[in-house]
Amino acid sequence: MTFEPCGPFATTPVDEKLFANERLDCARVQVPVDYDNPGGARGEVALLRVPASGEKIGSLLVNPGGPGGSGMNFVATMASTNPLWTEGALGQRFDIIGFDPRGVGASWPQLDCFSDADNEARAAGIDNPMDVDSATSGQHAREIMRRCAESAGGEGALTSVSTREIARDMDVLRAALGDEKLTYFGLSYGTELGGVYAETFPENVRALVLDGAVAPDTTRDELHTAQAAASQKGFDRLAEECAQDANCPLGTDPARATERFQALARPLIDRPARTADGRGLGHNDAVLAVLAGMRAKALVPRLIDGLTELAAGRGDTLLALRDQMAGRQPDGTYNGTGDSYLATRCMDWPRRTPAEQTEANRRMREAAPFMDNGRPVRQAHHLCAAWPKPPSRTRPWLSDDVAGVPPTLTVSTTGDVATPYQAGVDLAEALGGSLLTVDGAQHGVSLTGENACINDIALGYLVDLKTPPGGARCVL
Repeated sequence: MTFEPCGPFATTPVDEKLFANERLDCARVQVPVDYDNPGGARGEVALLRVPASGEKIGSLLVNPGGPGGSGMNFVATMASTNPLWTEGALGQRFDIIGFDPRGVGASWPQLDCFSDADNEARAAGIDNPMDVDSATSGQHAREIMRRCAESAGGEGALTSVSTREIARDMDVLRAALGDEKLTYFGLSYGTELGGVYAETFPENVRALVLDGAVAPDTTRDELHTAQAAASQKGFDRLAEECAQDANCPLGTDPARATERFQALARPLIDRPARTADGRGLGHNDAVLAVLAGMRAKALVPRLIDGLTELAAGRGDTLLALRDQMAGRQPDGTYNGTGDSYLATRCMDWPRRTPAEQTEANRRMREAAPFMDNGRPVRQAHHLCAAWPKPPSRTRPWLSDDVAGVPPTLTVSTTGDVATPYQAGVDLAEALGGSLLTVDGAQHGVSLTGENACINDIALGYLVDLKTPPGGARCVL
């Protein structure tokens, strides 16, 4: 493995700017496409490094979530905006490694399942990113699979893009970086990836910080319903805060905020709100923008401004939030997160029948009425229906008795709108590790450097392997 300047590794216009940072360097590591046939076709995992600025303990491998999130982009962003990741304790003691999992960004297999026009038109998770209309489901699903397989280099490469294989790639990265044990920071889906790694390679774990946990013992349908319910709770909190202002676009009665939002958003199905770029803001765009704005406290004022703007008939601010959530680049292209998400989950999750898919969407709407578009739940079919191999694993994704894993640290936030608090409690228990409860409303709170309580506990664990006492809490 040879590190070199990161410029040639950029795959988006945003990365081109970030990767020009001379502090960063990049490399590729070869991995088997099929670990059951290690002498066969080879894949490549691309990684980006922020070299330690002080006395190094080892490497810190980072996954920002998804599936489909680019660790290279995430770490490059943090290195350009957060001193903790360069000159602070984190950057001093670790080579920080952001990697693109197979199927993501600069790694191979690569995926190109959806055109930019497809991504503009897709429902972006509302009701469900795995839906296709049942009337054309067979043809559509086969076409999407064909595009995915062609871009990946064949069906065998496509079906290798799974969480199980990505976890095995992580162990190859650990060894290639010269680390006897893995030190890892995973956000959101990254907690699932970290848990799968821990169960597969418990003897190779040094430390895991898992923030914004995916529940280890629930079915996919239970997970999606719980996430929808957490989003509704977040919306209700937003309404209560907003109602303190007489000019709140959701009104001054929090009990009617869902109704008020529906009145603003539902007409967008037939008549999108005007935007400067001419695209318009549709109903699903508005919902996705709200979900994006509720993920971080710093985004809430922007979200309120966007809702105020929507009430006046304009959608620019909300569309920008939607684009941020959906991975749309400044030049109108998409970063491929949706392609990678699809490929990974098609190998992670069992396929639903049309009846099961439609019922799952109904339950999600019931759990989060602010997202309900007021139309009947349409008959839907699972987008993975034409996938050439069955899933490589099923949920629950973690055993009840994971053995041999050293102490871990799970961080769970009480008002997280993307991954419910209880999921973190359950993951910490499954791993037999420590839990840090954070009182607040945000998705992902660790290693930002903004909260001394969280910062001290996370760094104390990563650097000195010191776990917090039972019942540890911080407040945002």
